[in-house]
Amino acid sequence: MAVDYTVIVLYLAGMLAMGWWGMRRARSKSEFLVAGRRLGPWMYSGTMAAIVLGGASTIGGVGLGYKYGLSGAWMVFAIGLGLLALSVFFSARIARLKVYTVSEMLDLRYGGKAGVISGVVMWAYTLMLAVTSTIAYATIFDVLFDLPRTLAIVLGGTIVVAYSTLGGMWSITVTDMVQFVVKTIGVLLLLLPIAVVKAGGFEGMREALPTSYFEPLGIGGETIFTYVLIYTFGMLIGQDIWQRVFTARTDKVAKWGGTVAGTYCLAYALAGAVIGTAAKVLYPKLPSADDAFATIVKDELPMGVRGLVLAAALAAVMSTSSGALIACATVANNDIWSRLRGIAKRNDEADGAERDEVKGNRAFILIMGVAVIGIAIALNDVVQALTVAYNLLVGGLLVPILGGLLWRRGTVQGALAAVGAGGLAVIGLMWAYGILANEPVYYGLLASLTAYVIVSLATRPTDAAVLAHWRARLAGQDTSEPETGTGSPEPAPVTA
Repeated sequence: MAVDYTVIVLYLAGMLAMGWWGMRRARSKSEFLVAGRRLGPWMYSGTMAAIVLGGASTIGGVGLGYKYGLSGAWMVFAIGLGLLALSVFFSARIARLKVYTVSEMLDLRYGGKAGVISGVVMWAYTLMLAVTSTIAYATIFDVLFDLPRTLAIVLGGTIVVAYSTLGGMWSITVTDMVQFVVKTIGVLLLLLPIAVVKAGGFEGMREALPTSYFEPLGIGGETIFTYVLIYTFGMLIGQDIWQRVFTARTDKVAKWGGTVAGTYCLAYALAGAVIGTAAKVLYPKLPSADDAFATIVKDELPMGVRGLVLAAALAAVMSTSSGALIACATVANNDIWSRLRGIAKRNDEADGAERDEVKGNRAFILIMGVAVIGIAIALNDVVQALTVAYNLLVGGLLVPILGGLLWRRGTVQGALAAVGAGGLAVIGLMWAYGILANEPVYYGLLASLTAYVIVSLATRPTDAAVLAHWRARLAGQDTSEPETGTGSPEPAPVTA
């Protein structure tokens, strides 16, 4: 195991080094929160794929393959479909808005008043996403070093908090690009073919397993529909995803780079399901399906390769964790704390003001990071926590966000009614049917849509000046935001 340990330690040290590099580069709010909005197509594609393919997509995706066969790919497949839909239909317009958060978009579209409420919902979602990603360190470090759960969470969480706090989005972007490469090599190019060969090839797998393992809809139509409803639509509106869209250098980069990342996700989904199916052949009686990934890596891979594949799993968890962490901190600072204190959004080009904003956002990442580690240690049922977060996100915010982008007649009163009706319906139905039931998100969405349409039609249309400003931002005609705030010439765009 010495070689495997060396690979992991070098990888973790490299992540911290990227944090130090990012600290020297992130000199303004724009650089710190959205990498200066200067990512080119290759780096944008890699980092977008890294943020959406986390521990649930890797360890959980293999586990679903172990339990259901090839149809276990549907969860990650739904994530890929959501990223494709976001990239093709919405990302160009989102990138042209030049905002930092989803709530800022809602304020632009509806003329204010929606930011704090939507910010609280989005903050809860990103917080739980960061917590569940952080808990996944316990599984990986247990396989690597046989560490206690609490120590594993503290170790993994501290590394992510350190490089995220130091360099913000620049550090996260560079580390995510490294993590994307590691995941591609470790999971797609090494673990996938080795697992298939060890299981006797596809013919051997077909002979050893029931026919249902090779049926595309074997997991069940209702389950597939729920995955699409939660994960596909969740990709359209999550702050962690939008914040990556904001990093694109142009709207074309956001559209086509995201399309490449979404296509990659579809391939990753199928790979995870195949690996899980192979693990079912090799280890038919594992106590838990989620043990399939760690078991096949630990027992079937040669020395050195095992360390690289475990580093790939660690990369998957870290990319999601760091993306959720900076999203959580950005929402907490910009959409909740600053608004509650009555601090107006500043477009001050002074170097000192920009530096102060960097310090403030860095402090919020540190505070949120410590909170995430503490909650991760205390929390047991992460599936229920993440389900609550996704139900509130989709049930409460999907309608007002997509309505604002697609329906001119939507009003701020309609948006607030949609958030309230959808959120309350989701909470009430989770209490009645159970947290893991499908009904809360189904009926929550229906309640949100009904309230949005009825209240919007019953209230005065959004002010013409607000809509004019909104259309100008969507068209990219309003470019008032300072990009660096340093007073120095613009750095060359990052293209790869």
